[in-house]
Amino acid sequence: MTHSKQNGIRIYAMGGVGEIGNNLTVIETSHDIYIIDAGLMHPHEDMLGVDTVIPDISYLVEKRDKIRAILLTHGHLANIGGLPYLLKELNVPVYGTGLTLSLVQEGLKDAGESYPKDQFVVIDPDRDVKIGQNRFSFFRTYHSVPDAIGIAIHTPQGNIVHTGDYKFDFTPVGGIRTEVSKIAELGDEGVLCLLSDSKHAEIPGKAPSDSVIGDQFNHILYSASGRVIVAIHATNLYRIQQFVDACAFHGRKVVIEGKFLSDMISVAVGNGILKVPEGIFLPWEKELKYPGEKLAVLTSGPDGDPLTPLTGMANHLHKGIKLRENDLIIYAASLTPSNEKTVTNAIDQLMSEGAQVIFGKSVHVSGHGSAEDIKLMLQLTKPKYLIPINGEFKMMKAHQEIAESMGIPASRVFLLDRGDVVEITNGEARQSDSVPAGQLLVDGLGVGDVGNIVLRDRRLLSQDGTVIVVVTLGRKTKRILAGPEIITRGFVYVRESEDLLDQANQIVSEVLSKALTQHVSEWSSLKSGIRDALSRYFFDQTKRRPMILPIIMEF
Repeated sequence: MTHSKQNGIRIYAMGGVGEIGNNLTVIETSHDIYIIDAGLMHPHEDMLGVDTVIPDISYLVEKRDKIRAILLTHGHLANIGGLPYLLKELNVPVYGTGLTLSLVQEGLKDAGESYPKDQFVVIDPDRDVKIGQNRFSFFRTYHSVPDAIGIAIHTPQGNIVHTGDYKFDFTPVGGIRTEVSKIAELGDEGVLCLLSDSKHAEIPGKAPSDSVIGDQFNHILYSASGRVIVAIHATNLYRIQQFVDACAFHGRKVVIEGKFLSDMISVAVGNGILKVPEGIFLPWEKELKYPGEKLAVLTSGPDGDPLTPLTGMANHLHKGIKLRENDLIIYAASLTPSNEKTVTNAIDQLMSEGAQVIFGKSVHVSGHGSAEDIKLMLQLTKPKYLIPINGEFKMMKAHQEIAESMGIPASRVFLLDRGDVVEITNGEARQSDSVPAGQLLVDGLGVGDVGNIVLRDRRLLSQDGTVIVVVTLGRKTKRILAGPEIITRGFVYVRESEDLLDQANQIVSEVLSKALTQHVSEWSSLKSGIRDALSRYFFDQTKRRPMILPIIMEF
C-alpha cells in the first residue's frame, strides 16, 4: 500500500538532543501534533543567576490548533518540569500515569497554576487510547522514578515507538519490570521508527540491578554508630523504599528534610507506590531529642537534588542539619561530568573534618540502560529507523554505533540537533528542513528575558568586577562641577591601587574636558568615550576587562 504526501509524518525535538534534560519530542502528522514530554534543564555553570532552562516552544504556539495532546513518559523534572510554562501557552490535554500526573499537579500547585481536572487524563498502560486520528498503546518501563512508560503511536505508515527512560532490571525493586513481551509484540508488528534513550549508551555492559543497593544499606546501618544521613534524588522512590525498609529492620526512625522530598514522599504514599511502616517517620522538631544511633535522615534540595544538601553540609550552610560526631553521610546519586568536581570537593571537605562519607556504585545505580540494555531494546523492536534522544551528542553517537553493531546502517540513524526534522513519507525517512527551536532562560519571574548579552555581562562581573565612574557637570557652563569619583567592586584592592585609580581619574577628566571643549554634550557620546579610554588603560595595566559604568549628572 502506498501513502500520499498528505500522510507524511514529521518528527523533531525541541529539547533533549545534544543535552541532558529539556526533553520535548514532537510527532506531527497531516492532521495532528503530539508532544511527548515537556521537561526542563538545570542551568550550566556559565549561566550565572539562571534558575531553570526550558525549551522555546514559539513554533508550537503558532501551530496550537493542531496539537491534540501532551503525553508524559515519567515524572522526572527533565520530562515534566516545563509544564507550568508550556500550559500557559498551550491549552491541551495532558496524558500520564497516576504517579506522573500527581507529580505534575504538585509542580503546578507550587507554581501557583490551576487547571481543570478533566484536562489531565490518566493512562492505563494495559489499555489503548485514540487521540486525534491515531491509536496509542503503552508499555511499562523500569526507571528510577516509578510508573514510567514507553509510548507507541500506531500510524498508517507504521509504528513509532518512544522508549522513555528505561533499563531492563530482572530483579526490580517494587516488582515492575520493563515489559519485554509488549515491546517484542511491537517489534513483530513492525517498528517504523524508534526514539530511544541514549544517556548511558557510552557505558559498556548491562545496567546493574537496583536490588543490590538494599543489602548495602543494611550493611551500613548495621555498623553505623551515629546518625546516617542520606542525600538523595527525591524522585528515586525505589532507593527511598530500600532505605526506609533497612531503617525499619534496624529499628531506626527516619526524618525527612526538604519540602520537595516531603511532598514527593506524600504523593508516592498516596499513590500506593511507597510502602512505609506506621510510625517510622519522625517529625523534624523531635530529631534533636532522639539518640543518633536510632536515627536516619533523608535529605534533598529545593528541586529534589542531592547535591544542594551535600554542599550545604560541607560548607556549614545547611539550615536543618548540623553535623555531629559519628555522623555517617551517604551520597546516593551518581557523579556526572557536570557535577563531579563539586561533589568531590564537598566530600573532601566533609572527610577533612572527620565525617564518614560513602558514595559511588556501592550506594547508587542508575535507572538508565547501558550498552547491553540498548542492544536488547533494538533486538526486541527491530526498528527500520532510529532516532537517539535524551543525551549529549557523544551519547547519541555511541547509540548510533551500537545500532550499527546490530546491523542497522548509519544512514538509517538520525543524530538530530534541536529543531532538526525527520520526515517520513511512504514508509521512507529522510532528514529534511528544521523548525525554529532554542532555549529559554528562566530567572526569577522572567522567562526568556535573560539572553546572551545579559549572561555576558554577568560573566564579566564575576570574572573582572565592575568600575563605576560618577561625575557632575554644569548644565549651563558645561564644566566639571564634581568628580570624577571612581568606585570599584571585585576589580582591584583600593588601598593598594591608589596610583592606578588616580591615573584613571585623570584620564576621565581629560576625556570629558576634551569633549566639552568640542561642544560634545550628548551623554551617550561622553559615556562611550569614558568607557573606551578606561577600558584600554585598565587592560594595559592589569590585563583585566572590568565592566565600566559611567554615571553623569547635571546640576
